[in-house]
Parts: sequence; structure tokens; C-alpha cells
Amino acid sequence: MKTFKRLLQYATPLHHYLPEYLIYTIIGIIFGLVNFSALIPLLDLLFNQTNAQEAAKNLVQPHFEFSVYYFIDLFKYHLSTYIVQDKMHALYFVGMFIACCTILANFGRYMSARVIVRLRMTMLKRVRNDLYTKLTEQSLSFYHDKKKGEILTIMASDVQEIESNVVNSIQVFLRDPFIIIAYFIALFFMSTKLTLFTIWYFPLSGFIISYISKKLKQKGHFSQSLLGRVLSIFEESIGGIRIIQAFGAKKFMQNKFGSANQEFIDVSRSMYNQRELASPITEILSVSVILILILYGGSLVIGENPIMSGAVFMTYLVFYSQILQPAKNISTAITTIQKGLVSSERIFDVLDAPVTIQEKPNADAIKDFNNEIVYDNINFSYEQQPVLKNVNLTIKKGQIIALVGRSGAGKSTMADLLPRFYDVQGGAVKIDGHDVRDLKVEDLRSLMGVVSQQAILFNDSVFNNIAFGYPDANKEEVIRAAKIANAHEFIEQLENGYDTNIGDGGMKLSGGQRQRLTIARAVFKNPPIMILDEATSALDTESEKLVQGALDKLMESRTSIVIAHRLSTIQYASEIIVMEKGEIVERGNHQELLANGGIYRRLVEMQEFK
Repeated sequence: MKTFKRLLQYATPLHHYLPEYLIYTIIGIIFGLVNFSALIPLLDLLFNQTNAQEAAKNLVQPHFEFSVYYFIDLFKYHLSTYIVQDKMHALYFVGMFIACCTILANFGRYMSARVIVRLRMTMLKRVRNDLYTKLTEQSLSFYHDKKKGEILTIMASDVQEIESNVVNSIQVFLRDPFIIIAYFIALFFMSTKLTLFTIWYFPLSGFIISYISKKLKQKGHFSQSLLGRVLSIFEESIGGIRIIQAFGAKKFMQNKFGSANQEFIDVSRSMYNQRELASPITEILSVSVILILILYGGSLVIGENPIMSGAVFMTYLVFYSQILQPAKNISTAITTIQKGLVSSERIFDVLDAPVTIQEKPNADAIKDFNNEIVYDNINFSYEQQPVLKNVNLTIKKGQIIALVGRSGAGKSTMADLLPRFYDVQGGAVKIDGHDVRDLKVEDLRSLMGVVSQQAILFNDSVFNNIAFGYPDANKEEVIRAAKIANAHEFIEQLENGYDTNIGDGGMKLSGGQRQRLTIARAVFKNPPIMILDEATSALDTESEKLVQGALDKLMESRTSIVIAHRLSTIQYASEIIVMEKGEIVERGNHQELLANGGIYRRLVEMQEFK
């Protein structure tokens, strides 16, 4: 119930929906009732013509009063007028009356459905927006713990479950109880004795459905978790299809996926079988109660002392049949909503996940970088594993600092601490004397541009990728950035130039072209601090030369932190920092470090040997 209430908050304010919905629902119910009520005089007219005609002669026009009886008597009066004149006219009158009531009843149902559609779309839009906002605000550590497939399942499948199960159930809970209540009032009005006799059906049905629902919710959690695993394997396989085929691992991955998929299917089959059980059980109970109703009600009509006419009893059966479908809807909704609530809980788990990178309430603004970056006695661990230990480093404005060392030495972590992708556990990272944790996150990151080893681009045009985050970008500035990044020439040769769509992840471009676009993006942002994380390591020699030339232009008059495995690309650095197991073990320029004959010299000689 707590999850359901929280989910309903996404439809607030409810007064935008409920009053309008209830009005249209009541219109649909009232005219539906009136519609079926017209069956009584119609049946009397068709099957009891003599009595109907005699009764018609004795009716007089009723005096107005706001009550159900007045409208019933008014209808009978007009009908009697037609019966006396011509029975066919009376038949046409009842037929037209039923047709008008049907139109109005369906108008009410349609308009109420439109209100629910509006509520549905509002809820889904807000849920998706909140999920996306939360995911874009999360720190990188969140994505180390969550599989991409699981996140995609939550964003796609779980949100869809809310639409197909929870929102549909809300519609049932808002509409069908009113239908049942209205028809029960009419049934009591027609025969209290008969209605009391059949009322046992509802608590019995509710008890059975409640039991099924509890079982269903338990399996729902497991089912969605398994779906996340299936999608995760699927996503990994698409991304690694070259490796799967190169290593002859197609059968292995097919078996792995098939096993996970079979487990998901088995749990889902069991869950859906239980869910579908609600409908036939309700159907069996419905037929049983109708049969009992016919037997018992028939005795009230054809017994020695009949207390109901045949027409009334036939109409009573029609009314009762109108209750059974809403009752069935409610019982089905109680079971289906459980799966939707499981999905809601998974969504709220993501929305409630703490964001480890928090901005202080009164964070300081920073618009410029003027003096220096200081790593002051930094310590950082990830999952209890030390990554950086007592690191001290000062980077003056305009310097190019290169970080080198074996994989796992802590180079990328050093760079990630500066824009607060992670926060240190000990010491402080400072910019112009300000601890980065005391600054506004958006201001801090606006001072930096990042070019990583993997060229991360978006399925959009060349122009929008370069001007990423700047919807009002000037085309001349975009072209200038592309020229600095040695990208303008190949962009001009594309089919639509700067308006060419580059495909998913820039797959329509070569590796060197993609990397030059990321450099152009960094140039366009024009930040005072650049972070280059092995920006050329994945390129061939020709592409590396072009990209390196673009990087040299990019770093002109900027403070840069360069992480490199190819040591030939960082010989010009102001200072080279050699890291080993999270510590700085050597520092100096290229010539000084070669002369020292330490780790750096060995790394250089190894690469020259290759």
C-alpha cells in the first residue's frame, strides 16, 4: 500500500483528474442503469400485452419531484400513452429511449477513459523523467554496482509494467466499485430478499483472489531480476560480438543466454499461470451464483405465491450480469497490480539510491581557474581496496602534467577526483585554494574538458555532437573547433557535412574521426583545464598523428592532465608523474627521468624495444 500511495503521487494533483473522472463515470453508470431498466416495460409490452394495456389506461401524469420514483413514473406515463395509441409506437419509443441511453452511457465511459489516459501519460512521463534525472546525477560508483541490463530493464520493462498493470488497475478501482454499488442499489430496489441471498459470492471470491495475489508478488520480484540478467547478457553480447566470434565462443554465450532465458521463462510461466487463475475462478463462481440465482429467483416467480413478475426477474438477471464483469475486473486487477507494484519497488530502489557526490547547501561558486590545482595528501579506496595512498601534487596554471605507470597504478582515479566523479576518503583536491567538495558541482565541471580513450559520441548529427550541451551554438564556432581538432576536412566530405548523422556511438566514422570529434567537442567548450585519458592509445599510427596534432592545439594555453601509455606522446610535458600501486614514485621532465634510470626509463626502453 505504501508503494501504491507513493506511485499515486506521480498523478498529483488528483483534483485535475478525479472530479472530472467521477462525473463522467457516474453519467455512464446512471444511463447504463436507466438503459437496462427500460427492459422491464419492454418485456411487459412484448410478453404481457393485455395487462400492460390495462395498466396503461389507469396511469396519470406524475407531479414533479426530484426522486427516482418520479422519473420512473414519468417514463411509464409516456410509455402508457403510446401503448394506448399504438403498441408499435410504444415499441419505437422504448427502442429510441434505450438507444439514447446507450449513447449517453458510452459517452460517459469514453470521456472517463480519456481522463485516465491523461493521468496515465502524466504518471509515466514523470516516472521516466525522475528516473533519467536520477541516473544522470548518480556518481560513477553507482554504475560499478548496477548492471547496464538491469538499468535498461527498470527504465523500459518496469515502467511498462506500471502502465499495463498499475494504471489499468487504478482505472478499475476508480470505476468498477461505483458500478457494483450502483447496480446493487438497483438490485435491492428490485428484490431485497433475492439480493441478500446472492451476496455471499463477493467475500468468497475476494478471499481466493487475495491468496493468489500474495503468491504472485513473491514471484514478481524474482522474475524482474531475472529479466535484468537476460538483458545484461544480451547487451554484453552485442557490445562484444567481435570477441565472441573471434574466440569461437558463440556456443558458450548461446548456452549462457539460453540458460538465463529459460530460468526467466520458467518463473514467468508460473507467475502468469497463477495470475490467469484469477479469471477462471471468478468465472466459475459467477456462473455458479447465476445458476443459484435462476433456481432461487425462478421459485419467486413461478411459485404458489409469486412475489416477482417474469419481466422484473429477467431484468434482475441482466442487472446482476452487469455486476459480475466489474467484480471479475476487480479480482483480476488485485492480482495484476502485484506485478506492477514489484516493478514500482524496483524503480523506487533506483530513485532512493543515495547520490554519493552531494553538493553542499551553500556551495561556493567558481567561474575561473587562476592559479593552481593541488592534490593534498590524497587517499582513496574502492570497495576497501586502496587505490591512492598519500598522494601530493601541485599543478600550476598552464602546465601540462603527464601521469604514467602500469595499469592499475591509480592514474585514471587521480584524474577522476578532480571533477568529483569520486570523492576522496582522505586529504583534499583543491582548485585555487578551494576544496572541490565546497564548490558547486556544475561550476567545477564547467572548468574542465575530458577526452577519453573511448570516443563517446551520440546518435545525432556531427554539429550536435561538437556543440553537445549547447543547443544555441553558433555554426562558425563549431567549424572553428573542428578545424582546431583537424576534423573539418573529413566532416566536409561527409554526405551532409555537419548535419550528417554519425550513427549509434559514431559507428559511421573511423576511430580517428570519432576521436577528433571528441576533441572538437572539448575545444568548443573551451575550458581552462583539460583531462586527456589515453586519448590516442586505441588508434593506428596515422590516426594517432592526426589526433596528437589536434591534442597539441587543444592544450595550447590550457592546464592539462595527460594520462598516457604511449610515452612518446608526453615527452613535451612540463612534468611527468610516475605512479606505482597508488603512489608517486618518480617525477620530473622526460630528460631528468631518463637520466635517473628508474621505472620511467624501463618503460621507455620497453616501448622502444617493441
